[in-house]
Amino acid sequence: MTGGGRRAGLALRLVSVLVGGFLVAPVFVVVPLGFTDKDSFEFPPSGWSLRYHVRFFTDPAWVEPLLTSLAVAVMVTLTATATGTLAAFAITRLCRGRAALQGLLLAPMIVPNVVVALAIYAAFLSWGLVGTVEGLVLAHAVLALPFVVITVGASLRTLDVRLERAAASLGASPFATFRRITLPLIAPGVMSGAVFAFVTSFDEAVISLYLQSPHLRTLPVQMFTSVSSDVDPTIAAGSTVILVVTTALILLPDFVKRRTS
Repeated sequence: MTGGGRRAGLALRLVSVLVGGFLVAPVFVVVPLGFTDKDSFEFPPSGWSLRYHVRFFTDPAWVEPLLTSLAVAVMVTLTATATGTLAAFAITRLCRGRAALQGLLLAPMIVPNVVVALAIYAAFLSWGLVGTVEGLVLAHAVLALPFVVITVGASLRTLDVRLERAAASLGASPFATFRRITLPLIAPGVMSGAVFAFVTSFDEAVISLYLQSPHLRTLPVQMFTSVSSDVDPTIAAGSTVILVVTTALILLPDFVKRRTS
């Protein structure tokens, strides 16, 4: 490598480190706040305690929203993964209307969340879905669907269709070909889409604010409500839990891929 190439590589690494540091800097503020022994936000903490983490996992005001978020996220993952995989399969095999269908399915990523939330609230209000688990699952699935379509679609575009044709020529039905040939080969993309769907639902706050009720509240909504009414370091403990869960899930596909390879 020439001297200019080494300098360019060093500059690229430096920029990458600076950008990465800028992105993770809030983590080094939020996580310590959850371990403070004071009744208010203090950074850096003058004393350390686990009482706010204990409160987060024992106080019903926090436990119930956490369980609601987990249950909704699991149902959204199953719904968005199944429908998104079929949609991606249809998009990659369609000859006409592919761009229009793909644009329609990816629209929730382009339209501002507050606009999507308002439209969903107006529709669900007339359908009686506001304040229900079914409403939350459907609304979150709309946001999670594009991530599944993108990841599964990328896997399908790199799939060698000659393998499917070979299976069909040997007498396999379309369903058997999909189950035994296509699905195992696109499994990494499906798994990545499922992870993104779970994280999207677990972390979603805007639409959940519109669809909440006194008896149905997700963890992000509870955190927003709590920080709006008082200063409670339990919010930082909850943020730490969300951070750990989402980071672990995002790293999971790469870990599984390394183990299987």
